[in-house]
Amino acid sequence: MTTFLICLIVLVASYFLYGTLLDRVAGIDPTADVPSKTMYDGVDYLPLPRWRIFLIQLLNIAGTGPIFGAILGACYGPVAFLWITLGGIFMGAMHDYLSGVISLRNEGRSLPEIIGKYLGKGMHRFSLVMIPILMILVGGVFIVTPAKVLTSMTAMPYLVWVGIIIAYYFVATILPVDKIIGKIYPIFGAALIFMALSMFGMLIFGDYTIPELLSIENMHYNAEKLPIIPTLFISIACGAISGFHATQSPLMARCMTNEQQSRPRVFGAMIAESVIALIWAAVAMAFFGGVEGLNGFMVENNNDAGLAVSTISVTTLGAIGSILTLLGVVAAPITSGDTAFRSARLIVADMLGIEQRSIVKRLLISLPLFALGIGIAFIDFDVIWRYFAWFNQALSVLTLWMITAWLSRKGSKCTFLALIPAMIMTYVCSAFVFVSNQFIGMGASMAAYVYAAAVTAIISGLIIVKIRKDIKYGATV
Repeated sequence: MTTFLICLIVLVASYFLYGTLLDRVAGIDPTADVPSKTMYDGVDYLPLPRWRIFLIQLLNIAGTGPIFGAILGACYGPVAFLWITLGGIFMGAMHDYLSGVISLRNEGRSLPEIIGKYLGKGMHRFSLVMIPILMILVGGVFIVTPAKVLTSMTAMPYLVWVGIIIAYYFVATILPVDKIIGKIYPIFGAALIFMALSMFGMLIFGDYTIPELLSIENMHYNAEKLPIIPTLFISIACGAISGFHATQSPLMARCMTNEQQSRPRVFGAMIAESVIALIWAAVAMAFFGGVEGLNGFMVENNNDAGLAVSTISVTTLGAIGSILTLLGVVAAPITSGDTAFRSARLIVADMLGIEQRSIVKRLLISLPLFALGIGIAFIDFDVIWRYFAWFNQALSVLTLWMITAWLSRKGSKCTFLALIPAMIMTYVCSAFVFVSNQFIGMGASMAAYVYAAAVTAIISGLIIVKIRKDIKYGATV
């Protein structure tokens, strides 16, 4: 349990230590105007209470990531604790926080717009294609997952549940942010935290043993087919870093009433998600009697992380566990699904310059997006999920490079805080392309890693040259 507790303490302490450093790096100004005041429209731009913003942001970014991803990552052993902790602090929380601040200072603009501003027209066009596709993929994935779970728990047919979830998504996407999201999300956010605290209590007071990080040899996935680098980083995803998060930060940037809210509402939400992921990784290893036991269960059940959550919750917490399971595998993904569609609507609106006060204009943008999302819901789920995880992390790479450019234009001496994570995640995503059978399929060969390093060097070099060129010609923040 020592490794787990140390990582937990480090995560909590990072909010006060690293978070404060990032406040200084960003130059937080409590007197600056914010979009909820200067761009108020009563739909997407409107002030919300601080506690609501935190809980909404947590639900926006959580989905099933800090639970399912953490369980899959735990199959590698306690080394998952390190990535959740270090990745969550120095990559995920920094990524979410600074992308949110950048949006806050650019009228709450969507991610493609700020990527275009700091990385150029080419990246802007690319992100305008890439990001809406990811949003629709998220929405489609989070139609399928909860619908399947609800079908297994009730007598209602799968298609009925799909229809109900889509109808909810549509209403939540169209209505002002304070009408459904602002009222329901805080309840589910509090429940998600309670769920994690219940599991933490089980670990502390129950008769369970959490494996220690004594040796990195304690790896249980097949080293050739699923090597720790890069598969662990792709599997854990949202519990450490996720490009999807940067698409959600602008939603809350449009609702903040002061720049000082950025650290507790955005950085804090990511740290909370990493804590939740850390707890679930520990629970998964402890409940099944160690890493080998967890791997045995996952192999026998086709890597069904949802079943693992259900088994753990119901066995340890009984009726309460059933409710928590429902929250974890149904409510959490649904709340990420609807904000994915909302983000897609705002991205298209920003791209085309269409104001969103008019419900007719919101409908005109939303209808095609939902048509695509519904189509995705009927594609083989395994195919969708197989590429969603990599796509998500690739977006984090783009966002990290955008943050690097922003810090460089500011003349910050701390540009390395984003540059190093950007290069690491570029390597992780490149390595996955060469290693995984989903793409080139070279396996854990030396050639695959050398090729990934070469791609990383080329991409990094090109972007750094562009950033320096922009600064030379007077580009500013």
